[in-house]
Amino acid sequence: MTQAPAESPGLADRRVLVIEDDTTVSEVVRTYLRAAGYLVDSAEDAFSGLAAAAASAPDLIVLDRMLPGIDGAEVCRRIRAESAVPIIMLTALGSEDDRIDGLEAGADDYVVKPFSPRELVLRVNSVLRRSLPEFAREAPFALGPFRLDPSARLVSRDGIPLELSVREFDLFAFLLKHPQQTFDRPTLLRSVWGWEFGDLSTVTVTMRRLREKIEDDPGHPTVLVTVWGVGYRLELGDG
Repeated sequence: MTQAPAESPGLADRRVLVIEDDTTVSEVVRTYLRAAGYLVDSAEDAFSGLAAAAASAPDLIVLDRMLPGIDGAEVCRRIRAESAVPIIMLTALGSEDDRIDGLEAGADDYVVKPFSPRELVLRVNSVLRRSLPEFAREAPFALGPFRLDPSARLVSRDGIPLELSVREFDLFAFLLKHPQQTFDRPTLLRSVWGWEFGDLSTVTVTMRRLREKIEDDPGHPTVLVTVWGVGYRLELGDG
């Protein structure tokens, strides 16, 4: 039998909410997460999931894409309107539209069904570990109108805080640390997500969401620019 990953230092007692209507899948996921040291709550439909997210203030949510009532993408949008809590979406195998819809709704990560419970726990560990103080010991720094505090995971523009999801923050922080350098999507997927392979639309959608929060005119970006045929670059300027 495959064993769950060992408890991760610093992550024990973090609270994870699992919103999944398949009782077998939910039980397996909860068992593996608890074995890894997490406190786990669960909900079996969209509305009870939304209520649980509001009541328990989880550190991370595992959210099924297909739910009775309203679907996971709409649940994600409603949660994201109120909170920046990390969301990992479980999505159907081979459905690119499901993955894109979930990312556009605000999911930080996704795991494709059928999936290894061990892989899911490792993804949860990866997302939550980024919030640990020892993960980001870099001092705050400023670049143009932006100020980044890696340890607090805060970024502001002209002193105004920007509400970024986990992956939006990670992507923007990476680009802020490498201004004027062009990166293709496979490199960003590897450097920001830690994936050696995956759906490159993950980068495209996250960049589009990030531009909506960074750019004065997201349709004509001047900070996070596209280098056609290559990738993306952060341009220095007055902001």
